[in-house]
Amino acid sequence: MTRPIPLRAMLAASPLPRFEAHLLGQAVLGVSRAWLIAHDSDPVTAAQQAQFEALQARRLAGEPMAYVLGTREFYGRDFCVGPAVLIPRPETEFLVECGLQAVQGLERPRILELGTGSGAVAITLALERPDAAVLATDCSADALAVARRNASALGASLGFLQGNWYDVELGSARFDLIVSNPPYIRAHDPHLHQGDLRFEPGLALTDGADGLQALRAVVQGAGAHLRAQGALCVEHGWDQAAAVRAMMATAGFTGVASQPDLAGIERITHGRWAA
Repeated sequence: MTRPIPLRAMLAASPLPRFEAHLLGQAVLGVSRAWLIAHDSDPVTAAQQAQFEALQARRLAGEPMAYVLGTREFYGRDFCVGPAVLIPRPETEFLVECGLQAVQGLERPRILELGTGSGAVAITLALERPDAAVLATDCSADALAVARRNASALGASLGFLQGNWYDVELGSARFDLIVSNPPYIRAHDPHLHQGDLRFEPGLALTDGADGLQALRAVVQGAGAHLRAQGALCVEHGWDQAAAVRAMMATAGFTGVASQPDLAGIERITHGRWAA
């Protein structure tokens, strides 16, 4: 019979960086970091050690920590994530902020998110504006299953539809806000074969072309679904702000501007529908 080992011995033996080993330990034991430190002399069972080693092997193989743990924090809330969806990133919180500012002062705004993935943006908007009628779409049934699970877990009330951009049953509804973080990486960008991106769904990362194809579809189709002075907010690549501003102005948006993220990179572009 295998003799139990102390928690600290299991963590110390891990070839992972210390903070990553601690995260896996917390996940296996279902405890906080403070508990983990305070109880590092406690024994771990053989089953717990085996689970830790299985998660560790996945991380050592390069799998993103968010997928290994099954969750990622976004806007102060934990979202379930997996290979069917992109991992929510801090810069996308600026898309939420842009959307919230756009509907500030409006009562019961109607909000549409295109390409919701894990649902992080749409669910956050629904929770921050519980009076809003929020609808989220995605072409992937697997992604929508993750988004619905997150909505249920977080107690968010919103609708979901499957379809590609505006190719869903939107009817004659007009929205006060459309938000989207579409695939915007160029087809041959080497980053697609590096780091976490190797494990994330390709259809959510690249449009298979110049990186602007999906953004064009979102921008050019928005006018048919926005109320007068309704807002469009989109996330884009680090070098695409000028191109997105130009396409929004050409499509008929006014007040077009871009906002930087914490690194000073223009990451979000927004405008108002003039019609």
